[in-house]
Amino acid sequence: MAFYCFSHRIHFNFVFLKMISSENFMHRCFDLAKSGLGMVAPNPMVGALLVHDKKIIGEGFHHEFGKAHAEVNAINDAEKNYPEKISSSELYVNLEPCSHYGKNPPCADLIIQRGIRKVFISNYDTNPLVAGKGIEKLRAAGIEVVTDILSEEGRKLNKRFFTFHEQKRPFIILKWAQTPDGFIAPVTKERFQISGVQSQELVHKWRSEEQSVLVGTETALTDNPQLNVRFWSGKNPIRIVIDSKLLLPEILNLFNHEIQTIIFNSIKTEEQNNISFVKLNFKTSILNQLLSHLHSKNIQSIIIEGGTATLQKFIDENLWDEARIFTAPKKLVYGIKAPVLSIDNFNIENLFVGEDELKIINNFS
Repeated sequence: MAFYCFSHRIHFNFVFLKMISSENFMHRCFDLAKSGLGMVAPNPMVGALLVHDKKIIGEGFHHEFGKAHAEVNAINDAEKNYPEKISSSELYVNLEPCSHYGKNPPCADLIIQRGIRKVFISNYDTNPLVAGKGIEKLRAAGIEVVTDILSEEGRKLNKRFFTFHEQKRPFIILKWAQTPDGFIAPVTKERFQISGVQSQELVHKWRSEEQSVLVGTETALTDNPQLNVRFWSGKNPIRIVIDSKLLLPEILNLFNHEIQTIIFNSIKTEEQNNISFVKLNFKTSILNQLLSHLHSKNIQSIIIEGGTATLQKFIDENLWDEARIFTAPKKLVYGIKAPVLSIDNFNIENLFVGEDELKIINNFS
């Protein structure tokens, strides 16, 4: 068992750190890239290094969507103290450099312009706008490109990005808390907090890392959740609720207009002061319709927070990539049963958060 550690990001200056292999350098790229979690979506998390004679002379990461990419930041970092060494350096980056104009110019063009002769990459970019074109452009310019450095670790790092482009839907995280005897709430449907304070803080941290969070009608009505990150520092996710017949009263926190909110329903499509009503066909399964809409809006990830019926729909249709299940030492004699998820043949991480046990189950490949 391990214990979950809460810590804010710490950045180090590794300018003169000697490393002995391309894998070591790529691990540093991964560490840098993680600093963009929750800030860069729908872009991928990317870290980059410039290495000269086995020493890092510049490093950077993609800080925020719309701002400079990792390669630009690494080159700018090297420019401060080692401008004369840039053209004789090697570039390490965990994702294929972009080759198209978006909110920023192509990074592949900058690499060519600065005369960098060798580039090490972990993963190909599966975004159709790139999809190998960045590597082709570098090689056409005479740059040696080495690919697939720790590619499995790179895929895991950018699991949201790869799922979004390969599956044409957001990365889906299931989350719930249950008692040891498998209940998720009391039968009276009154609000009942199962998990402890540390687990609640962790959930808010998770929300800050994802683009959206979803609940069903019953959870919205019973718990009146705010679905924000008030116990953590970060961006609030887009709030999503399934309310087929629009029965939820507007006095609920979900309708306070403070956070972008999407209401999936069977009646209307309408925009209303930071709230979007989106009509779906509830005569058939709505999940693929819902996920397709989120994909069209560039929403790369979603946490499903309940209730049992909503979570079970995602499980039954095998529309999930990760499950995070708290089991807290609280008793309910009678209650609403937690979702049923067979965890055989999955990779499971077991942690403790305070007194709560946490299982993280991976369904991403």
